[in-house]
Amino acid sequence: MELPGDADPARAWLAAFFGGVTVIAAAAVAFPRRVYDGFLWRYFWGPVDADAHGANCAVRSGGLTERLHSGSACAAADGIVVTPGYTTVSTVSYAVVLVFMLLGVLLLLRRLNVRMNPRFYAALFPFMLLGGALRVVEDVNVRFLESGVGMAIPYPSVALIISPFIYFVMFVVTLSALVAGVSLARREVVGSFERFVAGVGIVGLAATVGWLLYVSATSRFVGFFPAITVITLGGATLVAGLFWVLSRRYAPWINEGTGRIGVLVVWGHTVDGIANVLSLDWTEVFGTGQRYNSKHVVNEATVRITESLQPGWLSEAIGTAWPFLLIKIAAAVFVVWVFNEEIFRESPRYAYLLLIAILAVGLGPGTRDMIRATLAV
Repeated sequence: MELPGDADPARAWLAAFFGGVTVIAAAAVAFPRRVYDGFLWRYFWGPVDADAHGANCAVRSGGLTERLHSGSACAAADGIVVTPGYTTVSTVSYAVVLVFMLLGVLLLLRRLNVRMNPRFYAALFPFMLLGGALRVVEDVNVRFLESGVGMAIPYPSVALIISPFIYFVMFVVTLSALVAGVSLARREVVGSFERFVAGVGIVGLAATVGWLLYVSATSRFVGFFPAITVITLGGATLVAGLFWVLSRRYAPWINEGTGRIGVLVVWGHTVDGIANVLSLDWTEVFGTGQRYNSKHVVNEATVRITESLQPGWLSEAIGTAWPFLLIKIAAAVFVVWVFNEEIFRESPRYAYLLLIAILAVGLGPGTRDMIRATLAV
């Protein structure tokens, strides 16, 4: 990225960031009904509000928010009605923000002169699992609320661990660990910043999973069905292993650029696919007593199309979410193929950052779905 004259790209990015936030905030204050209620609340905050309270929907009318817990009440409500999950508008908006934030990280890494390599990629892996595990903490929070014992984490603080805000929280946490690790490594306090970053992620993940297991063991509101985790991780490992063996033997050009990182990308997105299939279609088999619905646009569309094309008897036997698993695997393999050696030679930092983002958007939600189904929350 080059700017005319002596302009500093990093300063230009910061100016664009703070300028954008200022414009949006000013517009929301000046036109609260149209900008805040009609756009920001409708597509971003409202779905999070409904999710945090375990509601079927949230309704915004006259500057006030009401949460409703039945489908009929939501259908009859007046005002702006939103449900938990993503919309096309929010999905596209988050994609644009993600690209912008990745550009900012790229500029920061250049300024810090951080070298991108597989060790850096591996160091960030625990944070992707941590994001999904933290999302389950909010699911447990909702279960407590529904059971009448109150929230473990009060609203609106709990919104920080609800999608999509959790992505920004994890972004800040990970970036802070990275900056701290680089600083400590240059002072020779730690031997390698990658190990420091990985250690922070592992400690956070262990603490979060430990708390979830403690709640599962001590609360009657949270279950424990480890077979779901075993099948998800085992199935993903099998798929990734087959991809590695078959690609090396029959199509080495697919994985020549990414190497073992490509296997991790396939593994992470397969986790997401399998966890979705088990959550949507197979919870009754495991006896969890929970039923889950699709919240993501692509997942929901896949299930809807499969229901319309697949015979009813077959849907009854194998469910309707299974094509999503195939889509996730195919998409992951395609991404691995696109990231060839030339991309890594020309722009290694940008290539690694994109691969990190690609793995995170699959493994984070997949981890959440897997743990959530395992705990039946």
